[in-house]
Amino acid sequence: MSDNKALWRRVFTTDPKAVKPITGKQYSGNSPKPYWIVERLTDEFGPCGIGWGFDIVSERMEHLPEENVLHIAVVRFWYEMGGKRGALEQIGQTKAAYRTSKGTMLVDEDAPKKSVTDALVKCASYLGFAGDIFSGRWDDSRYVAEANKEWREREREPANDEGPVKADRLQELQEIAADMLMLQADGKEMDAVRAYYELDDNDEKIALWGMLKGEGKGSTPESRLRALIKANSPHATA
Repeated sequence: MSDNKALWRRVFTTDPKAVKPITGKQYSGNSPKPYWIVERLTDEFGPCGIGWGFDIVSERMEHLPEENVLHIAVVRFWYEMGGKRGALEQIGQTKAAYRTSKGTMLVDEDAPKKSVTDALVKCASYLGFAGDIFSGRWDDSRYVAEANKEWREREREPANDEGPVKADRLQELQEIAADMLMLQADGKEMDAVRAYYELDDNDEKIALWGMLKGEGKGSTPESRLRALIKANSPHATA
């Protein structure tokens, strides 16, 4: 029997270091730092553009009374898990132009970016990311203390950059990585790309991706192969 809330439980608790107070709103509270959410999405699904990603479905400027302008963006978020693809949409919004209580007119040139980020975080919340904040548990100081304890214990755990893949399988993946680089050297780039996407296990994809980092700087066979893999993702848009 499948555990429908396994992912939810893994990503529900937010690191207090990644929480910031809400400002510039008519209400108070806390929110997760967006780039921390991006990191957690990568932890679970792999690199952006391969294991997860998003498209801007639409965006517009909404003119409101008293010279206020609101930027609104609709974002479609997608992810891969267990060999299946999921997707959902959410709306983000930001004040792009508004007059302050002192009568000063302010324009936020980053409003479009903020609206997209807002929508992305909302999409992630539907999968359980930072669920303790969105469900109101962050208002309890005792809960925050427990969350801090949990995350500090996680920091003390030995890191495993290859992901939760057994040692014998890691060796096989290293051989696959070497074969992919040989295919690329022989001019069979798409055969190398297909070898990557033939893996069904997302953890194995993450491990293989890490093996293709290479040691050099600039353009290397590994970096060129990673670029090809990303450009030929089954979910890449035209």
